[in-house]
Amino acid sequence: MLVLTRKKDESIIIDGKIEIKVISIEENKVKLGISAPKDIEIHRKEIYIQIQEENRQAALGKLDLKDIANIFKK
Repeated sequence: MLVLTRKKDESIIIDGKIEIKVISIEENKVKLGISAPKDIEIHRKEIYIQIQEENRQAALGKLDLKDIANIFKK
């Protein structure tokens, strides 16, 4: 893992395409701004893990026909 120190309004560039900028630092939180091409997905880690788990469950095919019918009713 690369560890960098940045101050407010300083940035890092990843692969010449993604910029991560420190927007603010307040109390125990850092607010980041991320500029990236639209085809690059950006998620908080906890959301990314949920997406991966849902994809894994979908791949296992654990839906029954009633669940599928309920999806199409919506």
